[in-house]
Amino acid sequence: MLLNTITPAEAVNFVSSGQRVFFQGAAMTPNLLINALCQRHQDLKDVEIIQVHTEGVALYTQEPYNKSFHVNSCFVGSNVRGAVNGGNGDYIPIFLSEIHLLFRKNILPIDVAFIQVSPPDVHGYCSLGTSVDITLPAVETSKIVIAQINPNVPRTHGDGIIHLRDIDYAVEDTSSLGISGGVPISEIEARIGFHVANLIEDGATLQLGIGNIPNAVLDNLSNHKRLGIHTEMFSDGILPLVESGVITGEDKVVKKGKIVTCFAVGSQKLYDFVDDNPLVHFKEAAYTNDTAIIRRNPKVTAINSAIEIDLTGQICADTIGNRQYSGVGGQMDFIRGASLSKGGKPIFAMTAATAKGISKITPYLKEGAGVTTTRAHVHNVVTEYGTVDLFGKNLKQRAKALISIAHPDFKEELEREAFKRFGGI
Repeated sequence: MLLNTITPAEAVNFVSSGQRVFFQGAAMTPNLLINALCQRHQDLKDVEIIQVHTEGVALYTQEPYNKSFHVNSCFVGSNVRGAVNGGNGDYIPIFLSEIHLLFRKNILPIDVAFIQVSPPDVHGYCSLGTSVDITLPAVETSKIVIAQINPNVPRTHGDGIIHLRDIDYAVEDTSSLGISGGVPISEIEARIGFHVANLIEDGATLQLGIGNIPNAVLDNLSNHKRLGIHTEMFSDGILPLVESGVITGEDKVVKKGKIVTCFAVGSQKLYDFVDDNPLVHFKEAAYTNDTAIIRRNPKVTAINSAIEIDLTGQICADTIGNRQYSGVGGQMDFIRGASLSKGGKPIFAMTAATAKGISKITPYLKEGAGVTTTRAHVHNVVTEYGTVDLFGKNLKQRAKALISIAHPDFKEELEREAFKRFGGI
């Protein structure tokens, strides 16, 4: 069963001024279609782009294209950060678990969806590859679906399967998927990874993201047993633990023995690993990030990061002052799910100071900062100087605990501020 293909220039002619266009994201970003759409900028105006995180240069945020396109993003990656903070774009604060409601409840109805899929199998089914997340509800609700059909897209198991009849127009593409490479783990990151790994019990179900600190944690888990994965995303760091038998998922309740995720970003080795692999189930974010589902697994250990944390435990993870840096994402979904899981542990892991030498443990959050996770939800906090558990601690006790794992250069100042605020700690 074949679908007649057209050129990218022909495909993007189905977009009209004033419409809302969805872009699939991460490694599956359909840049061939996106760039072709940008070439039509002189014919279009007031086109709204709805997305999460995309890979690529995001021409639609740059001159002269941004006169025709306006990005309205549910997460802010580096390629759209300037537009969002510069007035040529906007950010929607929303949990990853609830973005599907914007489409399914017709709050932000989609006119055209740009996606990237594998070629169809003999039955006419294509795979959404490594980005099912909010793409599946976008495809189900969009008036028009335009797909890049690419043989480099892995056929993944789970819910990210759509039929050719769900695709209105298609273009052919042979581009490589977006590759996310790592950098060497620093000594500080290695110490954080060691501390976090000591909190993880055998039989735990893990949620972790991408980056050096999650990878440093994974590097310290080789002696663990029966670990499982239920996460919104993963990257290459889990592969050695799967190969060595550390990650088996045998203690999980939800999809026992399976790795559950809604998107993945990494190397070609990762994409080869998930291709036609029934061990890995790609689900939409409404499933992976549903707190009621997360909490059913045992010992859910959610490892998240923070830009700053104040002395009462308030977490800012998506802004630097009033500048939007990333997004709410799935942090609260998993922090709450872990805290409600039997034996679960919500963990925040971060360096004690920034690369510029600014303390991440602060008396107060910066003016304009968003509270990504409330102090009532925060339990374990880890820096290179140790681990503290804030659960059940009053404000003075929290301040004292956090100061104990702060960078030594800032402890005296933090103690002064704590004394002024709380009358001693």
